[in-house]
Amino acid sequence: MQMTMIEALNSALALELERDKQIVLLGQDIGANGGVFRVTEGLQRRFGEQRVFDTPLAESAIIGSSVGMAVYGMRPIAEIQFAGFLYLCMSQLVTQAARMRFRSAGVYTCPLVVRAPYGGGVRTPELHSDSLEGIFMQTPGIKVVLPSNPYDAKGLLASAVADPDPVLFLENIKLYRSFRQETPEEHYTIPLGKAGVVQEGQDVSLIAYGAMVPVAQEAARRAQAELGASVEIIDLRTIWPLDEETIVSSVEKTGRAVVVHEAPRAGGVGAEVVSIINDSCLYSLLKPVERVTGYDTPFPVPGQEDYYLPTPARVFDALKRVLEP
Repeated sequence: MQMTMIEALNSALALELERDKQIVLLGQDIGANGGVFRVTEGLQRRFGEQRVFDTPLAESAIIGSSVGMAVYGMRPIAEIQFAGFLYLCMSQLVTQAARMRFRSAGVYTCPLVVRAPYGGGVRTPELHSDSLEGIFMQTPGIKVVLPSNPYDAKGLLASAVADPDPVLFLENIKLYRSFRQETPEEHYTIPLGKAGVVQEGQDVSLIAYGAMVPVAQEAARRAQAELGASVEIIDLRTIWPLDEETIVSSVEKTGRAVVVHEAPRAGGVGAEVVSIINDSCLYSLLKPVERVTGYDTPFPVPGQEDYYLPTPARVFDALKRVLEP
């Protein structure tokens, strides 16, 4: 069935609610309104107010309550309306949920999923477009997932719900309704921590995730047309834990790499990927690894987003540089 990412996520949540009575959905306006982007539309009518319920506008209370439910046997799926609001529940997510297994010496786990939209290019106000994944990449005990398409979003969400530890599931706003993809109606999973090879190539590895995967694909098409380059595209899908094996295998084959993300450059996913490549593929590299990222500034106001976000043209220029003799 052809689904948008919104529809794929809604389908995944409905299947999980059907499969396990211990699963509950909570967040601001997710009930009758179906969430700000309608990901949970219709689920409260179908499963009732005790399984899908609205919360006050208090992110710390949403995650704090979810931690308590998760520790005592439930499987909450909490929605934070925008990733920029995760700052307001950092203590609950980072010092409580992520450390529960460690601080209890394995007596307790915290099977919690936190969903949050993120990403620019849709003219949102301040703190609504921020990409914060790099912050949580440095939080031991929590997995960080960023799907790039409807099929992956549904399978990865199912795996996140089944995971015994907390998972931050970040959904790029621009991808919610931008295209449809054939997606099974039934339940299936895609393993966390495993990257996907979007297309195979021989000359350069182009590594991206989230909304940067379509950007990478467009740049790769241009590189093929204008430079005759064979570009391998890797979709990380999970940025923590990273799939080092797939990254290393690809770069050892191609000898060149470009990493793309819309989050700020400093201390980001790209820096970690470059470090992995330098540690494991140094003698295979024909050129230094390039990064194409957002800038180390607050996300700009609506109308100036195009100056901030990586574009196919910027990615193509990076590909051209690494492909030069």
